[in-house]
Amino acid sequence: MARTGTRNPLVIAALALTVGAAGAAGWGGWQRYEAAHDEAASFAQTRDDALAAGEQAVQNMNTLDHRALEEGLDSWEQSTTGDLRRQLVEGRDAFARQIAEAKTVSTATVLAGAVTELDQRSGRAGVMVALRVTVKAPKGEPAVKESRLLGSLTKTSEGWKLSALGQAPVGSTAG
Repeated sequence: MARTGTRNPLVIAALALTVGAAGAAGWGGWQRYEAAHDEAASFAQTRDDALAAGEQAVQNMNTLDHRALEEGLDSWEQSTTGDLRRQLVEGRDAFARQIAEAKTVSTATVLAGAVTELDQRSGRAGVMVALRVTVKAPKGEPAVKESRLLGSLTKTSEGWKLSALGQAPVGSTAG
């Protein structure tokens, strides 16, 4: 004869654990969905992508070895777009001659970088990059210079590319 009115505590515990696990899985899935569709996360990822591309492009534009001139100039062209790229392509031969004659090796190291503006809709961004550039000539000691550069980036089908580059103004804001 079967008992009525008594419940097995193991069945109750297993049921409670099953309900708890299902609830936790549902909550975790919902949190993951929200994170994947969060505009702030998307904006942050775009900002990080633009900064990484901007830092790399500025570093590329300040690194050139006369012994690997074609590869270096190719890197410049691959890092740029628009008028900046057009200027590099048009002046490539003259610049290559100058560097080959000077026999210099320029190496840039990014010290810091920041996105100064970002417009996802238009595919435009601005970066400021602090660099240390070392230029070695065949004779004499290497010259080391630290500078801050402002770059404009344009989003292309290949990713962010440098569309303008110039010196950042240096001065005091104290009044």
